[in-house]
Amino acid sequence: MTWAERTLAAMLDRVAATEAAVGTRWPLFADPETGEWTTTGRGSWAGGFWAGLLNLRATLGTDPAARTAARTAARRRASALAPWTGADTATRGLIFWYGTAFTDLGDLRAAAADALLAAYDPDLGVIPWGAAFGGPRELARVDSLPGLVPLLGGAGPEGLRVMRHHLDRHVDLVTRGAPPIPAWRAVPDGDWLSHPDPPAGWSRTVPWLALALADACHAQAQADTACTGAACGARVDPDDQVASHASAGAQHADAVLMDPLSLPGVRRILEGLGATPTGGDTSAVAIEAVAMLKLADLAARPDHDARMGRANRAGHVGDHGHLRGRAERMLRDLVADHVREGRLLDGCYDRHRGVATRHELVWGDFFLALGLAMITGAITPFAC
Repeated sequence: MTWAERTLAAMLDRVAATEAAVGTRWPLFADPETGEWTTTGRGSWAGGFWAGLLNLRATLGTDPAARTAARTAARRRASALAPWTGADTATRGLIFWYGTAFTDLGDLRAAAADALLAAYDPDLGVIPWGAAFGGPRELARVDSLPGLVPLLGGAGPEGLRVMRHHLDRHVDLVTRGAPPIPAWRAVPDGDWLSHPDPPAGWSRTVPWLALALADACHAQAQADTACTGAACGARVDPDDQVASHASAGAQHADAVLMDPLSLPGVRRILEGLGATPTGGDTSAVAIEAVAMLKLADLAARPDHDARMGRANRAGHVGDHGHLRGRAERMLRDLVADHVREGRLLDGCYDRHRGVATRHELVWGDFFLALGLAMITGAITPFAC
């Protein structure tokens, strides 16, 4: 076995042990010394990552009995997330995209997408952060992008349109500052003011944004492939073919043909991948490595020059081999320096408040396992 395969196997064993230990509760972060988890009763915004880890174990495990047990647990966990569809939070993207990965729970994913579409505020141009976890409701936060972007990107023309508005607004706001500013509050005059939580320089700002940009490019490539003549025609009202085709074409042009990598401010973000300070947060490194593997996959596609050539000439995307090589080195360094017995340590839950600043984090484990599964060829970069 390679170093990546050995580490992935150890992490999936840790998943099984944790599921047995926490009962009906949901793991959030674990003590670096004892490995004991701090848990939550309903999963919180990170519940989807735990269901996702169980689904990875069910998908990648080699023992049939263990895979069956993991699949049963994963389905139970994902189904238990259903009440979150009605919660006022943009983190429903995180919860339901990663929580339903590698499952057949398409109805649950569709319900989550519908709920997010209903929450879209056209005046703000975003799905607001929401009030489910306290604080101001009308926030634009960069951590509303991961999960939400691919979830809406696969929800038809309207989902793609809202996804692009949400992404474009966040890119504009986040890239207004140096370092990037992860949170902004809407004010009555229609403008936005930077919000102090999370603070500027937050470790996960660039990784979350890079991940969303890669997922947006993939979603739009799929839409471009699907939304051709007959395919678009299949979605329109047969009672008014001319008007409906025109409407579908307008949606397609508005939401699909604009390349996310050409948005102002993106070049500075992507050129810093692999070198951006992450504040000692290993979960941020794991997220960034996964984003780079996805960008590498985009760069390697046969239609890359046609779809992404404009951005690539400006150095936005980079060479496939270069991106993949950097991502693999980042993952190898994480494993060598921070993984012990299948646990990714030295993650930071909330440095601003001094909460779990060098711990094992459920999403850190998830993205490290996801990255390892990608570089070993166990899954494709956009399987999740």
